Amino acid sequence: MDALVRTGRRLLVAIVGVALAVLLAACDGGRSPARPSSAQAGTTAATAGASDPGEQRLAATTHRLQVTTHPERATLRIQRAGGPAQVARTPFKGEVKGGHLTLVLSSPGSNTLSQQVMLDRDSSMDLWLDPKGLLHHQIGAFDTGPNPKQVAFSPDGREIWVTLLGGHGVQVFDAHTRKLLDQIRLGQHGAVEVIFTRDGRTVFASQMESASVFEIDRATHKVRRQLQTRGAWTKVLALSPDERTLYAANWSSNDVSAIDLATGKVKLIQTVRTPRGLYPTPDGKRLFVAGYADGEIQRIDLTTGASKVLLRTGGAMRHLVGDPRAGKLYADDMATSQAFVVDLASERVRQLARTDKMPNTIDLSPDGKVLYVSNRGKNGRCYCAPGPEWGSVLAIDTASGKALDAIVGGNQTTGLDVSPDGRTLAFSDFLDDKVHLYTIPDYQTLAAGGGGRAVAHLKDLPKSKT
Repeated sequence: MDALVRTGRRLLVAIVGVALAVLLAACDGGRSPARPSSAQAGTTAATAGASDPGEQRLAATTHRLQVTTHPERATLRIQRAGGPAQVARTPFKGEVKGGHLTLVLSSPGSNTLSQQVMLDRDSSMDLWLDPKGLLHHQIGAFDTGPNPKQVAFSPDGREIWVTLLGGHGVQVFDAHTRKLLDQIRLGQHGAVEVIFTRDGRTVFASQMESASVFEIDRATHKVRRQLQTRGAWTKVLALSPDERTLYAANWSSNDVSAIDLATGKVKLIQTVRTPRGLYPTPDGKRLFVAGYADGEIQRIDLTTGASKVLLRTGGAMRHLVGDPRAGKLYADDMATSQAFVVDLASERVRQLARTDKMPNTIDLSPDGKVLYVSNRGKNGRCYCAPGPEWGSVLAIDTASGKALDAIVGGNQTTGLDVSPDGRTLAFSDFLDDKVHLYTIPDYQTLAAGGGGRAVAHLKDLPKSKT
């Protein structure tokens, strides 16, 4: 009887031991890094499922894999579950056994990029290797029509609208596939800026030459009506908080049109010289205007008409963007290469940061912690010709004014927008007819990133003379 009990106990211990081993193995096998940072990490992830029957079935079939990288000639390491690593150079095109793959791309002077891929059909991948130390990651680029002036995500984040200053109107792209969905012609001229209503159903596009604004149906891309501003050389647009009034800055007539969208009636508000950036406060009582000619920030009382110049730099104030939750307004000066912040309660202004040369468009992350600034770079003989520097985008901490990261762009980096979910940055190179897309890290990653390429990018801005 005792022998039988001892045998039963040994059997129970053995069963428990096996169960624990299986449990531990399962826990270990289920642990895989979200973004492997090296080939070793990728090999571990790939080997974990080597004996999986499903993985074996996938490996029985080969598929054509094509990998293109920017820049080319990167080292590509392909690790398949249960198989040896395959090493090649990009551009790569070949037959690869199916299954869960880890692709690791490396190149001197670039961040290592690791991608987990499920290969169950012929696949083509277009990947970007970022300069060493960059915290943002490029995920795409696409060509546009002539002189993309502004890029704007639709409120649902599904589309990117691009105004063509040198073309005919606006282009609409799928934000995910980057494919052109439509070209909306606005008569014989291009467009400067676009804005959306909050529900995303209506789009307004400004046109300088006709001093007008086109109201566009977002779903059909059809122009509903053309609104005359009664000003001259209309540029920036802004909607009142109740979306009943459209404000349009008239560059040459030194005024802002307040257009009643129900009746189409226009009231002209006199401003400082060459008004550009606009910001109506959430309570609808004040309108802030960026004056380009003298580097001014003007506040206008919309009830009384009284106005006050809060700052005059003698430079060229260009763009305004507000953070209503924090009670802050941000501005950039193209001539003095500065970013400013206005306390909306006290209307006091202070310098936030220095920028690269010729700052253009600015935008905030949804949480208000990061201010993105596009910079055109030093001018050539005119704004219509490439200058001696590449453009750039700076990510600036709104609390400290420190640069968190910096991206080198192309010829005259101009338009810029942050997606509604705060995950994607889009910017245009005005003279290259191109838009670039980058993923945005969370604020904690940016804050802990040691400034990213904020310092390192400066040596990359001057163009090679060879």
